[in-house]
Amino acid sequence: MALDSSPESPAAVRTIARAVEGYVARLGAVWMEGQVAQLTRRPGAGLVFLTLRDTEADMSLTLTCLPRVLDACVPPLVEGQRVVVHAKAEFFPGRGSLSFRAAEIRPVGLGELLAQLEARKNLLAAEGLFDPARKQPLPFLPRVVGLVCGRGSDAERDVVENARRRWPGVRFEIREVAVQGVKAVSEVSAAIRDLDGVAEVDVIVVTRGGGSVEDLLPFSDEGLVRVVSACRTPVVSAIGHEKDSPLLDLVADVRASTPTDAARKVVPDMVEQVRIISDLRGRAERVVRGRIEAHLSWLDGVRHRPVLADPSVLVTTRADGVTSLLERSRRALDNRLERASDDVAHVRARVRALSPAATLDRGYAVVQKPDGAVVRVADDVAAGTSVRVRVSAGEFHATRDS
Repeated sequence: MALDSSPESPAAVRTIARAVEGYVARLGAVWMEGQVAQLTRRPGAGLVFLTLRDTEADMSLTLTCLPRVLDACVPPLVEGQRVVVHAKAEFFPGRGSLSFRAAEIRPVGLGELLAQLEARKNLLAAEGLFDPARKQPLPFLPRVVGLVCGRGSDAERDVVENARRRWPGVRFEIREVAVQGVKAVSEVSAAIRDLDGVAEVDVIVVTRGGGSVEDLLPFSDEGLVRVVSACRTPVVSAIGHEKDSPLLDLVADVRASTPTDAARKVVPDMVEQVRIISDLRGRAERVVRGRIEAHLSWLDGVRHRPVLADPSVLVTTRADGVTSLLERSRRALDNRLERASDDVAHVRARVRALSPAATLDRGYAVVQKPDGAVVRVADDVAAGTSVRVRVSAGEFHATRDS
């Protein structure tokens, strides 16, 4: 129940403190899971102090326990280890502080960790964070390579030295962070966000050496996986060795089996590229030379053709053709004229044979009346009528006397 208070009738501090104490006492003992962020045990002290951090959020609680409770942990408890704690909340009104008194601490075993990782993997996969369609291709030659690694680590040297051996001019933007322990997730996530905001960084490599499953747990953190998923810059994961498989490998755009393999993936080999360019240049030169030789051969063939050796041969050949056609046309015309002349002679002969003049040539005559009518019957001409008589060689007039 809420306390009855007002500006005119405020509650005393002791009243509030005792109320909080009562609320906390009603919580009872609870089981909680987290990661040991800090462990303080002073020789001769009656209490051990622990800070238990949430693995998914930036929250922590203070715990105390008796030394015998800590000593009962097998293997011995160390910072960064994940544990399950049975504890009861305690509020101290005198100083207004809250802590939990741990009665039992159980380190989380490997089987339980793997089961939790598998469940987390299935959850993130169902959201599509591991979908291959989300992955971005790496640039052929990045301007700057962002590198997230441990401080002074072998993984950093492997990536930098191998990359510069392959491409001496490569530039790095390096962020050295904690890659193990309670600060690893927050520092790695912050470094990735920082590099993703640098315009010149074309690819980000997240790397660390090998280790146990517990050592690599920060790289399976859900928050870190979501940070990588939201990156606009391609991310290469190079965590541990070939057998190691944190969730970061699944969400990254490219997975490298080792830090050395990451260097091979992010920058090309200059020697190999020079060889490829040399091969391509040789192929291009051979193709160009082949085409030039083909065209020269074609020009040489054209140049030795008869028409180019003696251009007048084309005119001569055409002139001979024209002369031949002219002779053929003349012969054809002569034949046509001869046949036409024969036809005219034949027609003339037939006309002459059928002409009245031919009859007159045989001694006949044509007698015509004064009106021009031909006399066919003698009675048609009356006595004393003058008629016209045409013969072969002229004509004369005659008069019938009786």
